[in-house]
Amino acid sequence: MLFQRFFGSSNDRKVKAMTARVAKINALEPQIQALSDEALRAKTTEFKERLAKGETLDQLLEEAFAVVREAARRVLGQRHFDVQLVGGMVLHQGGIAEMRTGEGKTLVATAPVYLNALAGKGVHVITVNDYLAQLHGDWMGQVYSFLGLTSGNIVHGLSQGQRQAAYNADITYGTNNEFGFDYLRDNLVYDAGEMVQRGHHFVIVDEVDSILIDEARTPLIISGPTDDRSELYKTIDLLVKDLITDPTTFDHDEKQKQVILTEWGAEKIEDILMSGGHLAEDSAGLYDAANVSIVHHVNQALRANVLYTREKDYIVRSGEVILIDEFTGRMMQGRRLSEGLHQAIEAKEGAHVQPENQTLASVTIQNYFRLYSKLSGMTGTATTEAQEFGDIYKMDVMEIPTNRPVARIDDDDEVYRTEAEKNLAILKQIEDCHLRGQPILVGTVSIEKSETLSELLKEHKFTDAKGKTVKGVPHNVLNARYHEQEALIVADAGIPGAVTIATNMAGRGTDIQLGGNVDMRVLKWRDEQLGLGIEVTPEMAIKRKAEIETEIADLKVQALAAGGLFVLGTERHESRRIDNQLRGRTGRQGDPGHSKFFLSCEDDLLRIFAGERLDGIMRTFGVQEGEAITHKWLNGAIATAQKRVEQRNYEIRKNLLKYDDVVNDQRKAVFEQRAEFMDATDLSDVITEMRQDTIEDLVTRHLPPKAYAEQWDVEGLHEHVVAMLGMDLPIAQWAGEEGIANEEIQDRIQKASDARAIEREAAVGPEQMRNIEKSFLLQMVDLQWREHLMHLDHLRNVIGLRGYAQRDPLNEYKTEAFSLFEKLLVDLRQNVTRWLMTVEFSYAEPEEPAPLSNYTEVHMDPLTGENAVQMGALPDGLSVEQRQALPLSALPDGWQQTGRNSACPCGSGKKFKHCHGTLI
Repeated sequence: MLFQRFFGSSNDRKVKAMTARVAKINALEPQIQALSDEALRAKTTEFKERLAKGETLDQLLEEAFAVVREAARRVLGQRHFDVQLVGGMVLHQGGIAEMRTGEGKTLVATAPVYLNALAGKGVHVITVNDYLAQLHGDWMGQVYSFLGLTSGNIVHGLSQGQRQAAYNADITYGTNNEFGFDYLRDNLVYDAGEMVQRGHHFVIVDEVDSILIDEARTPLIISGPTDDRSELYKTIDLLVKDLITDPTTFDHDEKQKQVILTEWGAEKIEDILMSGGHLAEDSAGLYDAANVSIVHHVNQALRANVLYTREKDYIVRSGEVILIDEFTGRMMQGRRLSEGLHQAIEAKEGAHVQPENQTLASVTIQNYFRLYSKLSGMTGTATTEAQEFGDIYKMDVMEIPTNRPVARIDDDDEVYRTEAEKNLAILKQIEDCHLRGQPILVGTVSIEKSETLSELLKEHKFTDAKGKTVKGVPHNVLNARYHEQEALIVADAGIPGAVTIATNMAGRGTDIQLGGNVDMRVLKWRDEQLGLGIEVTPEMAIKRKAEIETEIADLKVQALAAGGLFVLGTERHESRRIDNQLRGRTGRQGDPGHSKFFLSCEDDLLRIFAGERLDGIMRTFGVQEGEAITHKWLNGAIATAQKRVEQRNYEIRKNLLKYDDVVNDQRKAVFEQRAEFMDATDLSDVITEMRQDTIEDLVTRHLPPKAYAEQWDVEGLHEHVVAMLGMDLPIAQWAGEEGIANEEIQDRIQKASDARAIEREAAVGPEQMRNIEKSFLLQMVDLQWREHLMHLDHLRNVIGLRGYAQRDPLNEYKTEAFSLFEKLLVDLRQNVTRWLMTVEFSYAEPEEPAPLSNYTEVHMDPLTGENAVQMGALPDGLSVEQRQALPLSALPDGWQQTGRNSACPCGSGKKFKHCHGTLI
């Protein structure tokens, strides 16, 4: 501590070193400002030439940053603060810049993005959702375009050609899901020209903690459809619903988010299934090998009915079960749970049950982002996860000072005995802020909690400034149900007296500005005018914007006088980062602000980890009804509970990565080999080598080298040669020759197979044969890899049981996975050889491989052992161009009259013009 007092922390010393470079950038400013637009743009060409001559990006940093700062000033009217340049340097070095909300992280990224894009290898910028990818890409794209660089956006719904164009740009914005799934899809195509990504050079991840920590619990998986078993789900669901009316039939562990049948429950469901004829005939019972599938469906139905709650984990809209992101509170449109869990929830809710899916390709978030040569990120909350960033990604977290001193006041938590008492205190605080004209943002942890609070506010009676008794506090609710109005609700949250209830404030992308947001107000006014059929001229827009700016300036003065934005947390989240993100919404850029959390012993976090003990303490000290406990020690105890949950989640992610690392080397080998096969024009040498290895394996297996001739399995070898090579050779006769060795028999089979291969090639022609070989080989690689992934999935599900035998499950998994991979290589050689040597070729119309629109993108959640899935295709499986070419009559009845800016009737949550409205 004494050392830090005199010399500063490690973070302070790093910031100080970078501040010295900022001084050099500032010294260049007068010189750069004197350049014309053309001369400033010409700097890009100059930098590229200097790089080609041997200069490094680090040597160009000061000049490049000065050029970007000036371009942003001219194009956007925004000049980088000194601390923003420091943040840019951290990103360029491959670290994490922790910057408070409102410090302009979007602008920070432009400097390192421009600098690294000069190398011409492509720079990727990852955001948390499509809205921000489009917004930031278009907004900052103006700066890059001004400087002569190209930029593109990767969002859901693009055609393959549009994706290729976006990836070929110098800078590409998009979400982690889109980038990860594009990587997997690139390894499913059959022509190198269909691949969209061109490598992994440099990436900046916005909200890096949300993506690399929260999302990292969920591997990306592409899967394809299997058989429809909807009736089975419905039947099992009814049986399980009847079963769980007796709470002794299952154990529910809230801490671990698990539910299992008790011994009594297993016996009871076994009797029910047996009497209903659902178990396999002649089976010994429920856990007989023949009933594995039924047991799986029972477990999934149990999880659906006990672990998943409507309005919290999912909502049902238009008969469709739509998942809710636990971190952002948003609807995950098109996202599904896999391994039968989503189907079990659909059966539970009486919705249409859609078919399951089978894994085709997968990768974890960690291993995808570790493909990049340089990985960096930015967020407002990363320090609490610094260890994980260092261990997993080799990234250092650096706190960037704020541009202005923080004036926010953070009060100690208030803890009440019951939720009812807590809610009453929350209502009083909201009422107080509303009457004083102080904007208040109320953070909740679920849709259910936000809507409960909304109902309480509607019924709340209070005395207004005029002394009248009023019922209902005016307020806005921001959660998954109102996702479409998200930006507008957030933009208005800083108006004096505004009350905004938000399910979660992480990565909302729109700043809460005191007095209101000018740009959003102008946008809203434009939409209103267009809705009335009034054409907006540039003169009208300029005049209205000036009026709005004046109104907002007056409102900001009122909000500041009332104390700035008040942030009220109704509950502590499992993660301290989520709480810090909520707190960070107030006190931006030196504004005053206030934050406080209201808790009760009935909240999930306290109830599970410290509820009884805390309630006992409150009773001991005689805390009266309506009174709260407030103390710094209490804050520490709550933080400790959160740390325990965070540590558990870290262990889950680390464990997931350990298992995926086992597969990662195999994945890289298969994907690299597959890419080589796609690029090759002649694979005949590979095919010949596979055939020779297959023959050697067959001979070695049936005619062991050190065995006597009498011990040879000649008949078995003959059968396999007929089946594998399509040749009826006199192997028994050869084996009867005196003194013959197994090497001689192998050589004769090799020569015979080579002759047969030449004959088959002559029948179809050399060029056609090369195409057949390439097509067969790629399809067989995919088929074998798919089966390999399925085997590994099954292995993961049972490998933990080996711990009971005092054996390390991870080491067991490594051994088994290696054996399975060796089997994959052997099976690949044999299957390719068998197909090319035995299949009769005939000319027919070529069959297209299954289009990617039939595939589903899966996101597994190891907290529950289930998967969340992102659908991989546009509605109806059409490309953007195909949809735009369709006539108006192609729309369902009644949809033709939908307004362009109205919500699409399909329930996607998008505006009509961005969804089915593109048809017209």
